[in-house]
Amino acid sequence: MSQKTGTLTLILSIIAAVLACVAIVMVCSSGKSEAPAAASDPSARDIQYVMYLGTNDKDTNQPVFSPEEAKAQAEDILISHFGGYTIQEANGGWIDDGTVYQEYTLVIYLSDTSPEEIHAAADELIKVFNQSSVLIQANETSTEFYSGE
Repeated sequence: MSQKTGTLTLILSIIAAVLACVAIVMVCSSGKSEAPAAASDPSARDIQYVMYLGTNDKDTNQPVFSPEEAKAQAEDILISHFGGYTIQEANGGWIDDGTVYQEYTLVIYLSDTSPEEIHAAADELIKVFNQSSVLIQANETSTEFYSGE
């Protein structure tokens, strides 16, 4: 009886080890798979830039413009640099020396452009909004302008 129990335990241990190896391989290989590209062109890859523009003055920590004026100023700058853009309104916050600060933030999405053009627009936004910096993310994605069938 003890020999059967030992054999059964050994078999179950081997099965558990094999399943663990399979799970590890599946997890590791899932990280290597690429996101599906655009349906019309499987090789179409793009960089989507996301800019986070705070609107509080870097020196006074007070709003530079009202939310409406801030959005209008940003739109004027963006349209002069890009053929199109998307803006979302957000609120950001942080703690500095124990003081909680809040600010109206514009999240700007841009595609079909270059890092140089992004930096040129960011330079202008930094100057107009008196910022120390603008957060810029570059995310690889696939882009498709779908027009129907």
